[in-house]
Amino acid sequence: MINQRMSASDWAMLLLLSFLWGGSFFFIGVAVTELPPLTIVLLRVGLAAITLWGIAFFSGYKFPRSPALWRAFFVMGLVSNAIPFSLIVWGQTHIGAGLASIINAATPLFTVLIAGVFLADEHMSAQKVVGVLAGLIGVIVLIGPSSLLELGFDMDKSTLAQLAIIGAALSYGCATVFGRRFKTMGVSPFYTAAGQVTASTVILLPLVLILECPFQLAAPSTYVWLSILCLAVFSTALAYILFFRILESSGATNVVLVTFLVPVTANFLGWLVLDEQLYGRYFAGMAIIGLGLAAIDGRLWARLKALSTRSGA
Repeated sequence: MINQRMSASDWAMLLLLSFLWGGSFFFIGVAVTELPPLTIVLLRVGLAAITLWGIAFFSGYKFPRSPALWRAFFVMGLVSNAIPFSLIVWGQTHIGAGLASIINAATPLFTVLIAGVFLADEHMSAQKVVGVLAGLIGVIVLIGPSSLLELGFDMDKSTLAQLAIIGAALSYGCATVFGRRFKTMGVSPFYTAAGQVTASTVILLPLVLILECPFQLAAPSTYVWLSILCLAVFSTALAYILFFRILESSGATNVVLVTFLVPVTANFLGWLVLDEQLYGRYFAGMAIIGLGLAAIDGRLWARLKALSTRSGA
């Protein structure tokens, strides 16, 4: 059983995770100027795997050998990394980051639906659905409804890119629910993170060599290499350790709330680091996202209901 209501430490890890994944959109934006999509994804998961196994080696961790465990790692690596990372990177070459972020924010909705079907301790409730929809509306308000003008229904590359991001969100939902099994298998979040990015690397390596021939490409610039390193070490290796730790303690529905927080932290970083202007819609969007998170968490509504019952009595 997991804690349906996250602890203060889980909320803190979720906020840090949103900063790490919020930065990934910037790093990908730099990398796609010089490298093809699958090569970026391979470098991301491959360098993350090297980082995690390097830490494991110097920390005295033992290498997992169970065939059943590695089968689970390969499934997780496929639906959590190989498929969604490739779809998102390709999608970002044809649509703006704002629209991609809005579509990606549908991940909690898919997760609530899938978890409600397959996880007995994460049943779907009206309160969760309302909270997810409120969070999605908050993301649209924060990023700007004008981003929705990019939505298209003709089968051009823009529409295919939108469908690709939807596919990535659905894949993330499936991966998050599937990832719950690692707790019952007695696997630590660190090993889960290391195993699944390793499996992703093995899956992607032959595809990249055949389809994109990376060794024939011009050498990337220093800025691109720095972006790839940050994407791998911080937005992948460290981020996945946090992700699986929250998943282990608070469940699939709660951990994917990070997709609502990513646009919030991205705008905050833009203001803090790049001196970007904060508009009124940012605060309105953040407030709506906050209401959605509170609805999914449930504690605020339970207290209000208790107060209403007492006052009625």
